[in-house]
Amino acid sequence: MKIALFLLLLVVHSTDAKMDIITSKQDIKVGEELLLFCKAGGEGHITWQRNGEDIDEELISTVDESSSKLVIKSASVEDAGRYTCLCEFDNGHMDDVQTQIYVYEGPSFENTPTYHEFLEGTDGAVPCRVSGQPAVEVRWTYSKEMPSRGKNVQQLPDNTLLIEKVKRQDAGMYVCQAQIRGRPVFQQLPISVVVNAPPTVHLKEEVKKVIAGPETNVSLLCLVDGQPKPNITWSMPALYDPRHHKFNSDRSQLIIRSVVRDDYGEYICTATNKIGESSATVMLHVFETPEVSLSVEQQNVSVGESVAVACNVSGLPQPDLHWLNKRNGQTLDSPSGRIRVEGGILMIDSVVPSDGGLYSCMAVGSIGNASRDVAIHTQPGPPPYLSVSPGPASVFFSLKTPPINGGTPITNFILQWRQNAAEKWQEVTVPASDTLAVTSLMPYTLYTVRLAALNAAGRGQFSDANSVRTLGIRGEPDSPVLSCDEMKVGGNSFFIPLKQTDHGGTPLLHYNLRYREDKDRAEWKKKQLSSNTDSITLIDLNFGADYQLEVTAINANGSSLPVTFNFTIAEKPVRSSMTKGSVAGIVMVIFLVIFLLVDATCCYRNRCGLLMSIAVKLFGQKVPGLKGFEEGEGGPNGEVKMNGVSTPRSDRRQMEVQTLPSKEGGTLTEVTCDKASLTKHEKIQPDRNVPAADA
Repeated sequence: MKIALFLLLLVVHSTDAKMDIITSKQDIKVGEELLLFCKAGGEGHITWQRNGEDIDEELISTVDESSSKLVIKSASVEDAGRYTCLCEFDNGHMDDVQTQIYVYEGPSFENTPTYHEFLEGTDGAVPCRVSGQPAVEVRWTYSKEMPSRGKNVQQLPDNTLLIEKVKRQDAGMYVCQAQIRGRPVFQQLPISVVVNAPPTVHLKEEVKKVIAGPETNVSLLCLVDGQPKPNITWSMPALYDPRHHKFNSDRSQLIIRSVVRDDYGEYICTATNKIGESSATVMLHVFETPEVSLSVEQQNVSVGESVAVACNVSGLPQPDLHWLNKRNGQTLDSPSGRIRVEGGILMIDSVVPSDGGLYSCMAVGSIGNASRDVAIHTQPGPPPYLSVSPGPASVFFSLKTPPINGGTPITNFILQWRQNAAEKWQEVTVPASDTLAVTSLMPYTLYTVRLAALNAAGRGQFSDANSVRTLGIRGEPDSPVLSCDEMKVGGNSFFIPLKQTDHGGTPLLHYNLRYREDKDRAEWKKKQLSSNTDSITLIDLNFGADYQLEVTAINANGSSLPVTFNFTIAEKPVRSSMTKGSVAGIVMVIFLVIFLLVDATCCYRNRCGLLMSIAVKLFGQKVPGLKGFEEGEGGPNGEVKMNGVSTPRSDRRQMEVQTLPSKEGGTLTEVTCDKASLTKHEKIQPDRNVPAADA
């Protein structure tokens, strides 16, 4: 093979006339074979030298007239040097070519250890023992996992790597590289450095709060550090159950499935390695969400009966219990009354329709609330504000407000009718969604009708009976049209246009109109309007009142269905009542009163004035009431008393006293005064002891 190699090299260089030394490599390890091939490029005599000295002919062999080779079977360090190939060509020309050959020993790492362990925080020394010839240089490198070297790492003169105060990040693979100085010949020795550390345990949460339940899983995470990797163990308040407890591969995570109340307690995570042991504790608090249970979820009870529903609440911590009426939002906590709560039991005595509905039992706790509803169903209440209207051989019912449904929807209405009290009620059941009407009655007949609601709990109380007279068989006109857009309300008057769309094939006779205030037991007021009426006007209505209006068109065939309309009259505006006329009237009244008082005083004191003239004209000189004054009759002191006026005896004139029988069977005294007039000094002076009003 070697011969073949040289022959190949010879062929490659056979065309080159320039001298050349061919070698497989320049760096030869001690003990390896050194082979040099010299191509002269022409025929001649070839010789070899090393560092200028001739080489032993035993090492040289001739290949042909222009080639020679030098072979050293086992090279030594001394064989290193500059080799020269000299050729004396046949034409007498001399030429040579040189090449440098390096022979080395090593490098080798002898018995350098390749594994070191250090305790974190201590100084670590990693030696690298290297031998080789010629001189060997040492350099430390790091593995790919250690991209940089810390400031605490340095190489000592003896090629030892010193790591001061070893850190966890100093662990890894170090490489000691030995290289022959100046030559690309090197060897590498990987050395593993391990930094040991005692275990440390850190829990993500020291207190964990969870709510128990089949869908609740809790994870307790134990973060462990240390070198070598610590072993992890757990201590728990409950025995380990593989169906209930689950660990991950290194047991750093504990998963508790379907948490229950018994999982409450301390969980201790312990980490252990050859350096030491460490542990930490997490406290698991387990809560239970409030739960509510009822003795029944639906209760049918008749009006007047009693009902009781028991409720229990549970949870951790124990929640509070409250009852709520969901129909009106009222909390029921009173232990007394018709509706009360005793020991968590809702009790209702003498049930009425308004008691029907949903009642909620609530558990109110610190971690949440819960509730469950019970439906109490009873019969509906009587229909309020029921109105009836006649139709062609029929009666129509109208409900302004639906009856109290008793806690469950009203499904039907029962309509009853009869012609007189001696007859048995006839009835028909109508779905609540249909028109409430009784048909196929006798036309122009007076009926007594009433209505009751029906739900799942039964029939409710009937409304008050109403009397209504049916209309003739239909062929009548359509209902008139009232235009809301053109309605006018001014003061206490109301106006609205009236339009007839279809006369029913027969001319209208008239319109029947009735209206009343929209309140209980208000009486209808009725009017009849001519057939050519195009509007309705109502006056003298009550201020601040709501009104109902019904209009029916009448022709020879009968009447239309009534059209109804509701409107409101505003409150009466406040205005000043003092007009000029009223002021003048008051002044006149005051003047007249003053005049009458003055005239009356003149009449009774001085027998003068208008009243006195009228009395004389009517009775003559004997004016009733003045006789006692004229006669001078008085009391024990000799004074005459008349209508609270006393007169001294010295001032009395001629008086006539006439005794007449009274209506009561006694005597009635009539005083008549003569025609003699009093002088100025004889005028009666008022008694100062008599009040002015009496005088």
